[in-house]
Amino acid sequence: MLIYLSRADALALAFDIMMHAGARPEVAGTIADCLVRAECDGVLSHGLSRLPDHVASIRAHWADPAALPDIMQVRPGLLRADGGNGFTPVAARMARSRLTEMARQEGLAALCVRNTHHLGALWCDIEPLAEEGLVAASFVHSRPRMAPYGAKKALIGTNAMAFAFPDGLGGAITFDQASSVLSVGDVRRHAREGRPLPPAAGLTRAGIPTTAADDIMNGGPLLPFGGHKGASIALMVEIMAAAMTGAAFGFEDHSSSYPGAASSNAGLFLLVMDPAITSGNDATERFMHLIAHLHSDPDIRLPGERRRANRARTMQNGITIEEDLANVLFSLRP
Repeated sequence: MLIYLSRADALALAFDIMMHAGARPEVAGTIADCLVRAECDGVLSHGLSRLPDHVASIRAHWADPAALPDIMQVRPGLLRADGGNGFTPVAARMARSRLTEMARQEGLAALCVRNTHHLGALWCDIEPLAEEGLVAASFVHSRPRMAPYGAKKALIGTNAMAFAFPDGLGGAITFDQASSVLSVGDVRRHAREGRPLPPAAGLTRAGIPTTAADDIMNGGPLLPFGGHKGASIALMVEIMAAAMTGAAFGFEDHSSSYPGAASSNAGLFLLVMDPAITSGNDATERFMHLIAHLHSDPDIRLPGERRRANRARTMQNGITIEEDLANVLFSLRP
């Protein structure tokens, strides 16, 4: 059975759950917006199903729902933030206007965040920047959940990256991907729905290839997409999100000391660029020219296009969530 929610109802539900868990209004609003954006865009693995994870990390006293980031400008194009053990999207949201101003002034601007938790889609942090005519990339790492190429145990996170650029029409072309074949959220959906994983998606705890989602949920490592290529990207993300920000490396994570914790205390590196300054020409026309060229093949689907189609539909019709998830969410609401 499916439960219908309007977008406004979904936002209110997520906001109330986060507030009941102890969040400040600005934190609750940011998390609710990110999760409902993902849900409305059809990215169910990073939508409302991640709310119980937020609450679990809070109840385990692993993440602080009342924390606001301490953001300081250390160079003309560089912001550094300590998240105070709060949630990463809050730091990204609070720094957005300053990053935009700095990028338009300097051509490039970066935000380095440490000591935060990220449990949702990365594109929520950067797509609004691309809609303002900027180009943006973000990198977030996590505790080890993936076996690098050739390894049989989890040594590195499913480290994710996102990239967005303007489409020249006020929208954005955006991709957001883990460095593993599937994200942890996708594996959970497969486990919940009893579906097998794609081949070469993960290993059992004994290091044997498996397509059973339960094997991964019970501690088996995921595998990188593209073999050694995905493993290299995971390493790059680890450097960008941890070493470049001053955050703990994924293997230094100690969430296991907090029973029930669902997140990693990690870092975010967010880079924003103004193409009008870096290129010195009419970047809008260039973006439109590139997209028109790609669409010369009518069968192509560019990153984020399906999400935007889902968004347009759900803005009118609302969303539906599975009854089991609805029951969990309603139980978390005051």
